[in-house]
Amino acid sequence: MKKGCNVYKYIANAWKGRDEPAAKELMKQRTLEWRGQTEVVRVDDPLRLDRARGLGYKAKQGFVIARVRVRRGGMRRSRPNSGRRQRRMGFIRSVPAKSMQLIGEERAAKDFPNLEVLNSYWVGEDGQHKWFEVILVDPSHPSIKSDPDINWICDDTQKGRANRGLTSQGKKARGL
Repeated sequence: MKKGCNVYKYIANAWKGRDEPAAKELMKQRTLEWRGQTEVVRVDDPLRLDRARGLGYKAKQGFVIARVRVRRGGMRRSRPNSGRRQRRMGFIRSVPAKSMQLIGEERAAKDFPNLEVLNSYWVGEDGQHKWFEVILVDPSHPSIKSDPDINWICDDTQKGRANRGLTSQGKKARGL
């Protein structure tokens, strides 16, 4: 490689060219594998290293990556069986006020109660699901407490970031 060459730029360009046949086939294999897994899965390394590093991930103890599956489409509600007039009997369309990515962050926060959500990013989708990788941080870990770049997350004011809309997706949903 040339001197001063940025590896993350090549990774980002590879993700931009995901419409190529080889990339489509790879994504198809991944989604087939991911469909058989549970909704929230802890992974060893981020799939999109450039995106994870851009959002604050560091390859050190105290950082955890979780891949979250969220079902696509609107909210599914059953038809009420009694006590309504005809106009209010059915649901035409019920749209949640938050994005699927924010829902994924909340699910990851629920599965890892001792960790705080830092951020998340898209990694794949098929006809039925979308997958996001969520970056989680352990605020009680000594390496996080001693790192001046990330130790702000150890404050008591940062507890429950995903549920209070303090991640970037949460702020977007709140219109900030």
